[in-house]
Amino acid sequence: MAKILVTGGCGYIGSHTIVDLVENGHEVISADNLSRGFAVMNQRVADLLGLEIVNYQVDLSDRIQARQLFEDHNDIDGIIHFAAYKSVPESVEQPLMYYRNNIDSLVNVLELAQEFGVKNVVFSSSCSVYGNADELPVTESAPMKEAESPYAHTKQIGEGICARFTKAFPDFKIVLLRYFNPVGAHASAKIGEMNKRPENLVPIVTQTAIGLRDSMTVFGTDYDTKDGSCVRDYIHVSDIAHAHTLAMQQSLKNALPGNCEVYNLGTGEGVTVLELIAAFEKVSGLKLNYTIGGRRAGDVIKVYANNSKAEKELGWKPVYDIETMMQTAWAWEKALAETPAGMDS
Repeated sequence: MAKILVTGGCGYIGSHTIVDLVENGHEVISADNLSRGFAVMNQRVADLLGLEIVNYQVDLSDRIQARQLFEDHNDIDGIIHFAAYKSVPESVEQPLMYYRNNIDSLVNVLELAQEFGVKNVVFSSSCSVYGNADELPVTESAPMKEAESPYAHTKQIGEGICARFTKAFPDFKIVLLRYFNPVGAHASAKIGEMNKRPENLVPIVTQTAIGLRDSMTVFGTDYDTKDGSCVRDYIHVSDIAHAHTLAMQQSLKNALPGNCEVYNLGTGEGVTVLELIAAFEKVSGLKLNYTIGGRRAGDVIKVYANNSKAEKELGWKPVYDIETMMQTAWAWEKALAETPAGMDS
């Protein structure tokens, strides 16, 4: 059993990863300043596991606060670093806030990992580092294009910091995980994505279906794809969570080829927006109220992953198909609706 610090542990992917880590025999402590995460998520995780997970409400971009956490827990074996702002539109409007928060928190975590001898780190990255990829499916060796947003740029910078850090200090190991499009919720419907104003497709679909929205818009059906709508690689959040557990375990065992490895996390299959809507309608038995709009500026037409490296080196393979992703997302939306205070309880 290893003791793992999960930063951003009250967020969407962080909470699911805590569950997966504990279910695989690890001890976990969480750090989340709750600026974007939800305190109730920590309680929901505890209820799901039957085990209290202590969350430290610290701002990791504040060196003093971050250092206190490491002093209180000087026996950490590994760090999984999620803590970051992630809204693309907000990052365009407030770029400096994103650079300060996302970069400062990473640098503080790495400096403290070095000081306290925590030599295994998993960094939460994104397929947004690729920009508009030239070839599909996207492999980890695809060149990074100019970032489409300050958010994506912070992930590119973060990866560069990790690579240079491990080059300077080769006894440290960092795994960079590039997620494609995380969706769905835990099969128990006890935890999932909590966002009152989501920007991603699936929670917009479920909120429309349950009546929180009158309708939704599909942006563009005249692209060069099978049905004219954009193509994405949707991956279940529990599959992503398990990849973090496997990455940490392989790092702890010194079983990775190098000390800074990068892996795509996707199903390897492209799904159009209209196909996703059809899958949701099939599993829910509902007809979704949506309209067709024009193309949206900045949307990538088509992107999906080559995930063979993660399968080979991490022993990871996604298990959820698109219909199961929609089933769990819908079950979570209904569970939220049945909770008197919704996202606040």
